[in-house]
Amino acid sequence: MFPKPVPLFSRTPPAIFPPIMGAFGLGIAWRRAGEVFGLPSAIGDLLLGAVTLLFVFAAVAYLAKVVRRPGVVPEDLRILPGRAGLSAGSLSVALLAAALVPVAPEAARIAMMVAGGLHLTLAALVVYVLLSGPKEQRGVTPIWHLSFVGFILLPLSAAPLGYTALSTGILYGTALMALGIYAVSLGQMIRRDPPPPLRPLLAIHLAPASLIGTVSALLGDQALALSAAAIAVLIAAALIVKARYLTESGFSPLYGAFTFPSAAFAGMLMLLSILGWGPANGAAAGALGAFVLVLASAIVPVILVKVLQLWARGQLSVKTNAAAA
Repeated sequence: MFPKPVPLFSRTPPAIFPPIMGAFGLGIAWRRAGEVFGLPSAIGDLLLGAVTLLFVFAAVAYLAKVVRRPGVVPEDLRILPGRAGLSAGSLSVALLAAALVPVAPEAARIAMMVAGGLHLTLAALVVYVLLSGPKEQRGVTPIWHLSFVGFILLPLSAAPLGYTALSTGILYGTALMALGIYAVSLGQMIRRDPPPPLRPLLAIHLAPASLIGTVSALLGDQALALSAAAIAVLIAAALIVKARYLTESGFSPLYGAFTFPSAAFAGMLMLLSILGWGPANGAAAGALGAFVLVLASAIVPVILVKVLQLWARGQLSVKTNAAAA
């Protein structure tokens, strides 16, 4: 007897999406770096083009699983890697919209609306899963930033496209949500130490402050942008100091949590430098941004390749307990 063949993409793991999201953010950061340092814009554009192709392939692979059995979506949302991965997947569409703004504004507008609808649906499903599941699984985790604060990525395309009121509403709404999650998470960290395998998720805390700073800058709110940037710098410094603590358990698919926050931080610093905001009229932001961009450029591709290798070997779905169609 031969084993029954497994249908193609029947167990596509959502964990493929966080490092792809990070690669999108890295491409946008490189595009901004071109303005700051006079680098060729082709660097960011080529990176964004390559990441777009990879994202389309990953999205089609996951959709093939959903079409085969739609029930896999709530099943994936019941576990942390799945919840983080699906949120990163819908937010990657928002980053695709931001990448398209300079080259194809109408396509960017469509992608922005698709991203908003997808993420709103996903957030509602996350609430349903949390309320219908065991009480023990309802605790606040850094992944809540992805699920509920992730809407902050929409203004990256909405603001340049002229949706100022919408962008402002999203900014202040998500900022309040992020502050609530920060407060609860800080209390949790004081009371108990996260287990080593889950510590990489703490890096996600860098993303909301960085993106709030970015969107505030796009909307011209210098005071909020610099305040958010200061918080982001403090979080980044804490993460660097605690790097050994965060990586104690060794590489895992959850290392995808290091990718998009570092890229978002670099992108924010580059934007502040372009605007001339902050110490030395933005020069300090540019210098720090260059360091962070180089660091992110070393980290993001390595993690992305390792996660893709796990997927290609069929190990990623097992390690992240992905649902099967």
